[in-house]
Amino acid sequence: MQIQKVGVLGAGLMGHGIAQVASQSGYEVVLREVDDGRLEKGMERIDKQLARAVEKGKVEQADADAVKGRIQRTTEYSDLADCDLVIEAITEDLALKLAMWREVDGVVKPEAIFATNTSSLAVIDQAAVTSRPDRFLGLHYFNPAQVMKLVEVVRAVTTSEETFQAGVEFAKANGKLGIPTKDKAGFIVNRLLVPYMLDAIRALEEGVGSISEIDEAMKAGAGHPMGPLTLADFVGLDTMGAICEVMYEEFAERRFAQPPTLRKMLGAGWYGKKSGKGFYDYSGEAPVENSAL
Repeated sequence: MQIQKVGVLGAGLMGHGIAQVASQSGYEVVLREVDDGRLEKGMERIDKQLARAVEKGKVEQADADAVKGRIQRTTEYSDLADCDLVIEAITEDLALKLAMWREVDGVVKPEAIFATNTSSLAVIDQAAVTSRPDRFLGLHYFNPAQVMKLVEVVRAVTTSEETFQAGVEFAKANGKLGIPTKDKAGFIVNRLLVPYMLDAIRALEEGVGSISEIDEAMKAGAGHPMGPLTLADFVGLDTMGAICEVMYEEFAERRFAQPPTLRKMLGAGWYGKKSGKGFYDYSGEAPVENSAL
């Protein structure tokens, strides 16, 4: 099964990175968004990443230009018609994903593979609304996709062996480590990582330490590159909240439930770095603790 042209649905936090990685790996890419504004914002992020790589001497300017040249921008599903692989990276909302797949399924050639970048939702729920559940799998990239080495390759109960192996090989072709995992809520990493971040929030609520004290302690004591509350801001508190809902529904355990502080922050629209405020305030030259917490 040869993949030459890759469609990416969504040019946001994850989608633009997946598109860049695929293009850097030599694939022709069709990047689709709902409107030109979001599409251009995604391309600006790619431009910035490539410019930084050129400045550091990691990439030649000609190669950076070639990467951008292999990315076709569109707001039309019809431009995905001849893609060999289509990866969705839209909002972590099952209803939106299902509606999108129903439309895309009728446009893209029947032999193409579909993949979801969901971080927590069941892959089978999405596969089941298409005419190709055997050609559907999860490819869970991590943020930022340009840097993070891991891709969780998620096998749904309907995923064929051929499709699964194609997913593993695609991750490898992207220079990633493709780790197989079953279609269980949270997969491997979020199953372990999200309760850790939630426990850090509970520790803050219980006065164990301040925001920066908890972060600095885990960096120095556990050798983590960033503390759990910084990491939560980086992941996106809205994304983490959505993952919590899925995992709590699946396992009905307190450790997966949203702490009160997280619920209040989501209500305030504080989603972390992406919104400018989370556990830290990012409005200045350097992040500072969110004084409202």
